[in-house]
Amino acid sequence: MSGTTTTETGAVTVELSELAATEVRKFLERESLSVESAGLRVSVQPGGCSGFEYGLDVEEDPREDDFVLISHGIRLFVDPFSAQYLSGILIDYHSSFQGSGFSFENPNATGGCGCGSSFSA
Repeated sequence: MSGTTTTETGAVTVELSELAATEVRKFLERESLSVESAGLRVSVQPGGCSGFEYGLDVEEDPREDDFVLISHGIRLFVDPFSAQYLSGILIDYHSSFQGSGFSFENPNATGGCGCGSSFSA
């Protein structure tokens, strides 16, 4: 896959760590989805204990108004509403004895909570 970490579209940048991209790639393969067409939807929804929460979902195709970015060979789909809160974010993956999952380093967040999946902006 490409060594490129992020492709910038307009003013929107979203980056996966190499480990996060590997985990997404494994999931796509398990679901028999093509890395060339399917991708990871990265979104923000109102809610959570700090005002907004992150959403990750695998989709077969982008929506008409999505920003389509590429990070470590993984297509990322970001809707215009979410883009304003996600530009510049790094999505990583951690695995430990206590559990595993994706984590978010968001330069737009002004606060957060202990769960790591909720933030304020």
